[in-house]
Amino acid sequence: MQQFQGRLEVATRGRGLYDITGRVADWLDGRGVGAGLVTVFVQHTSASLTIQENADPDVIDDLNAFFDRLVAEDPHLYRHTIEGADDMPSHIRAALTLTQISIPIQHGRMALGTWQGIYLFEHRASPHRRSVVLHFLGEAEA
Repeated sequence: MQQFQGRLEVATRGRGLYDITGRVADWLDGRGVGAGLVTVFVQHTSASLTIQENADPDVIDDLNAFFDRLVAEDPHLYRHTIEGADDMPSHIRAALTLTQISIPIQHGRMALGTWQGIYLFEHRASPHRRSVVLHFLGEAEA
């Protein structure tokens, strides 16, 4: 049994989904892994993670538009407004999504479906640097 931990820093340009699939795959590539599980965890309360379609950019646009409709940025709706009008809505969006995902590893590769990608979901309007922790648990390549 092997374990590896690492970290990715993701620079965002503000609200939206950022594909980090390749960066997670690159991190796994250099470790000689065979089978196991990789956990991806974002260390923030106003950003999250999701696995989504990575072929049609309309999916990402529709997700962004849906969350804009679902969680309003109206400071009159919230008590927590000290960090700006987008902060509390960002916390709500993060609560509705995931801060951690786990993906099986088979033959040294993530067992994602054909059209699946891993995305960091930035919920704040301004650019941020987000920290993503990676953890692999499993067996070495045979």
